[in-house]
Amino acid sequence: MSGSGAPGPGAAPCRFAHYFVLCGIDAESGLEPDELAVLYKWLEADLHGKSSDATNKAAGENFDQSPLRRTFKSKVLAHYPQNIEWNPFDQDAVNMLCMPKGLSFRTQADNRDPQLHSFIITREDGSRTYGFVLTFYEEVTSKQICTAMQTLYQMHNAEQYSSVCASSSCSMDSLASSIDEGDATSLAKLQRYNSYDISRDTLYVSKCICLITPLPFMQACKKFLIQLYKAVTSQQPPPLPLESYIHNILYEVPLPPPGRSLKFYGVYEPIICQRPGPNELPLSDYPLREVFELLGLENLVQVFTCILLEMQILLYSQDYQRLMTVAEGITTLLFPFQWQHVYVPILPASLLHFLDAPVPYLMGLQSKEGTDRSKLELPQEANLCFVDIDNHFIELPEEFPQFPNKLEFIQEISEVLLQFGIPPEGNLHCSESATKLKNLVLNDLVNDKKNGNIPSNAINMYELLKGNETIARLQALAKRTGVTVEKMTITAPLAEKERDVKLQCEEVELQDYKLNVQLREVFANRFTQMFADYEAFVIQAAPDMESWLTNREQMQNFDKASFLSDQPEPYLPFLSHFIETQMFATFIDNKIISQWEEKDPFLRVFDSRIEKIRLYNVRAPALRTSNYQKCSTLKEAAQSIEQRLMKIDHTAIHPHLLDMKIGQGKYEQGFFPKLQSDVLATGPTNNNRWASRSTTAQRRKDRLRQHSEHIGLDNDLREKYMQEARSLGKNLRQPKLSDLSPAVIAQTNCKFVEGLLKECRMKTKRMLVEKMGHEAVELGHGEANITGLEENTLIASLCDLLERIWSHGLQVKQGKSALWSHLLQYQEREEKQEKHSAESPVAVGTERRKSDTGITLPTLRVSLIQDMRHVQNMSEIKTDVGRARAWIRLSLEKKLLSQHLKQLLSNQALAKKLYKRYAFLRCEEEREQFLYHLLSLNAVDYFCFTSVFTTIMIPYRSVIIPIKKLSNAITTSNPWICVSGELGDTGIMQIPKNHLEMTFECQNLGKMTTVQIGHDNSGLLAKWLVDCVMVRNEITGHTYKFPCGRWLGKGVDDGSLERILIGELVSSTSDEELGKQCRTPPQQKSPTTARRLSITSLTGKNTKPNAGQIQEGIGEAVNNIVKHFHKPEKERGSLTILLCGENGLVAALEQVFHHGFKSSRIFHKNVFIWDFIEKAVAYFETSDQIGDEEGLLLQRSSCKSFCHYVAAINTAPRNIGKDGKFQILVCLGTRDHLLPQWIPLLAECPPITRMYEENALLRDRMTVNSLIRVLQTLQDFNIVLEGSLIKGVDV
Repeated sequence: MSGSGAPGPGAAPCRFAHYFVLCGIDAESGLEPDELAVLYKWLEADLHGKSSDATNKAAGENFDQSPLRRTFKSKVLAHYPQNIEWNPFDQDAVNMLCMPKGLSFRTQADNRDPQLHSFIITREDGSRTYGFVLTFYEEVTSKQICTAMQTLYQMHNAEQYSSVCASSSCSMDSLASSIDEGDATSLAKLQRYNSYDISRDTLYVSKCICLITPLPFMQACKKFLIQLYKAVTSQQPPPLPLESYIHNILYEVPLPPPGRSLKFYGVYEPIICQRPGPNELPLSDYPLREVFELLGLENLVQVFTCILLEMQILLYSQDYQRLMTVAEGITTLLFPFQWQHVYVPILPASLLHFLDAPVPYLMGLQSKEGTDRSKLELPQEANLCFVDIDNHFIELPEEFPQFPNKLEFIQEISEVLLQFGIPPEGNLHCSESATKLKNLVLNDLVNDKKNGNIPSNAINMYELLKGNETIARLQALAKRTGVTVEKMTITAPLAEKERDVKLQCEEVELQDYKLNVQLREVFANRFTQMFADYEAFVIQAAPDMESWLTNREQMQNFDKASFLSDQPEPYLPFLSHFIETQMFATFIDNKIISQWEEKDPFLRVFDSRIEKIRLYNVRAPALRTSNYQKCSTLKEAAQSIEQRLMKIDHTAIHPHLLDMKIGQGKYEQGFFPKLQSDVLATGPTNNNRWASRSTTAQRRKDRLRQHSEHIGLDNDLREKYMQEARSLGKNLRQPKLSDLSPAVIAQTNCKFVEGLLKECRMKTKRMLVEKMGHEAVELGHGEANITGLEENTLIASLCDLLERIWSHGLQVKQGKSALWSHLLQYQEREEKQEKHSAESPVAVGTERRKSDTGITLPTLRVSLIQDMRHVQNMSEIKTDVGRARAWIRLSLEKKLLSQHLKQLLSNQALAKKLYKRYAFLRCEEEREQFLYHLLSLNAVDYFCFTSVFTTIMIPYRSVIIPIKKLSNAITTSNPWICVSGELGDTGIMQIPKNHLEMTFECQNLGKMTTVQIGHDNSGLLAKWLVDCVMVRNEITGHTYKFPCGRWLGKGVDDGSLERILIGELVSSTSDEELGKQCRTPPQQKSPTTARRLSITSLTGKNTKPNAGQIQEGIGEAVNNIVKHFHKPEKERGSLTILLCGENGLVAALEQVFHHGFKSSRIFHKNVFIWDFIEKAVAYFETSDQIGDEEGLLLQRSSCKSFCHYVAAINTAPRNIGKDGKFQILVCLGTRDHLLPQWIPLLAECPPITRMYEENALLRDRMTVNSLIRVLQTLQDFNIVLEGSLIKGVDV
């Protein structure tokens, strides 16, 4: 309730009820078929693409049913008062929700028990009004309507007769089956049981009375309506005219103040309602007991999780009240969060097109008797949670994370349920019969439906047990066999019995209240524990409200990455999704707004709870644990409710005689009287006690308004900003329940289209910013702010958005995934065309020579169909939704998503066939913008396919590129290759003789890290100078380059027959550019290639790096490794690259060892660092000078370990060259934290003076000490080396 506008008579914002409404048959317009229902059936037929003939039949379907089963138009007969300015009366919506099925007729033979249901109207600004409706049957007095009904029956029977005759003449079997015991045909039976005869039968029609209230006081309204109904059906007229009671509840009963209880008077007895205090959970009056009985605990927690993740939730039941109870029950459990999207717990039949809404929704749909789930056609199911309440069954979306600590959580709730005697698995059938029985026995004796008097003392057993299914079956059986059940006499004095029952009734109610509050406390406690530190991560960037509102869209309000890094690992899958939802965003927005405005009530209660937790257990926010902490406030919560109900705080004015015209509103049993509108139209002049309270509230609101105007923002403008701020990522808050013209439907769809486009813009922007941030960090700018987990969440929500876009405005639904079914139809058409036209030759570039580069990889053909086939070949994926998601991930990784979708939509004939005119995909301008937003994602690299489908088989292609000017293109020896990635390696594969290119298939290697390449040195031309190896994943197109630039062969370079090459991802460029990248680097005088020089040192082509640059290089290499270990595990890149890559630790240490190394060639023979290492080992092994003093013991053990490692490397069964051996030594020394012990030994051994210049870094004590200190920073890390680096070395 917005509560603006001056308080009128009766100070309305504080009134218990806003309207009293009466709906039923309009005697003047008579019987009008419910056109909306007919229209809906016609639309439905149109939707399924039936022929016009079938359509006409469908349109007349309403008339195939017997007239008593048809729906007729209802009307609001009266409502009081006429209008309230802060809650205008919406006649269409109220009529539609009071009688969602329209009017229904019954005869004396049918069950005419009154039914109670409630509804909710949500306005576009999110405020809610509740309606409570009692539907009962009243005898039809209009002769005209009775005659009309008889005429309808005669027409209907004639039609049935002709159709029965037609069908029986067709087949002897059906004739035989239609003859029952030789004479009576099924038609006669049909007429006997399903007919109306004006002379014999009494006709009844439904009517309803309804209270519309600002707060959901369900129990109180239910009691008031039942007492009102009882007054109408009782033999004795009520003590006062009905107007007195209605006037009283509309104008003289206030809302109870927060934390207080209120007693007011119905027709026969007082009614008590209570309202939670300012620090308690908000009011909820729907019995959660019923929700748990209907769904079962396990199911309920799953549905609750789907709601938290803002999926589409569809509730399905025959009973309106059940839909309402489950919807309201589950949404109250969301505290402190609130559902932000479309919320229609009872969806009238005429609004079924709303199931097409491409937004998260929570809707309730009434199931027709006898229809099962399979007949229900839903536009989209990829993200749908379908809850069949009556059958105790739920259908969940394919992938969604589980609620944190789910098992302990379920355990805690079941303990609460068991205390109240409710089985946690739910008791559908027991609840059906038990609750109905209990209610019948209890309520009906107190608020008895038997016209207010029990004839003598006999109660018919049937009547009493009508609710029990088993008994109903027995009863039907008894009827068929002609057995009668005697009336049962109740001997106990009835008055006494009634008194006990009344107490029991109150006891049951009290138990329900206690159970409600205890269950809600358990749920609220989970969020309090999970988000106890949320405030630390709220980003308060704006100086004032105006600047915050205007920049809301560009601002980050919550530090998601830091928040997630602070959470226990098991919570992350759920939390990373949840903090992306609209309800979480709104919660954080409310937190920020609370600096300038009064706190949102939900937020106030939640914050006070967090404060309490902090007082009780002072825990450091950093020490997050996933230990489950139970709720400790259950007793207090139950006690506060009990106290309020036992001790009444306020009593409202009694109903009293009004100034009415005598003789009107004459009492007639069983008929609701025509009320005197003049006395009900306005309340008493200001004579009540609670007007002053509302005026102070009003003053406070005025003050706030002036304050916000003082901020300098016009109120309307501010409201507009607020709406926009809140509607981020959210489209249409609520469907309008009244006007249903095509224009309105079109306008609604326009809003959907706009909303989808806006959501697409927000999502792609977020994905870009996060990812750019991450990549910028790898380039050394700023800090990372996306985790692998968060990236996965963003991609999953993009998949969900695409599914919603593709299911908007679908003509006919096929399969669960609209996107995949569109792709399949496109594939079918394309493949047909391919068969017709000759295939264009595929470009293969295997033998294309470049003058200076040898071979390159053949170009990979870009094809939407090919990518579909890759996904179709993945046997791991079993569903269409899964295939669509895999295809989106693959296209995103290949940077082809926008291009593929553009190609898919370029087939306009197919789009027209599949989609209605208003569908998003047929709005050209929006579609172009949407594709443009997706195109922007090509700016960043995703590995969202490779990293998710880790077990699939993938074809790879490798090419070895030799340097041909200086070497043979093909070697005579037998070359081999082994490719390793983050997920595994291929094992050694022989390369076919005389070939430099090969394809192979193996399980997904993930991002590729190293290639081992070597040969067996056989034949005449065994020496081989390899420039690089290229390996490509043939599904994703990712190409890795492994630079080499060295010889393989004995007696050349460092005598290596195998090398370990470190990979780098090549950006997807054309062949020409690939060629350029593969040119030989000029040979350095030092044996390491250009690749080995640190980036900082490449000041000139042939200049050696100076001492300062070398030290800087070491610092940078070590720093990168330290950073690597400070990242969350899932985000760490490849450690191999940091050790052995271009600017890795090995390269940096090589620079140190090369500095001041005496001339490389001694007598025309290259000298390598490894030669120095071996000389040092020889010295250590022969020297016995080391004494036994304690300081030298450590030195001796270091010498021993050093010699042992070098020996292990030299004796390894591998043909690794001298530089390769140095690389292995550095890697092992880093892994086992031995480098800081080895370097001082090498710096002090005598061979250093022979092999190094005076000014060498290794001979400078200060430099060596600083090097040791830098390397010691790696001591704390557990370094795990990739298998390929140290294969065969046994230390």
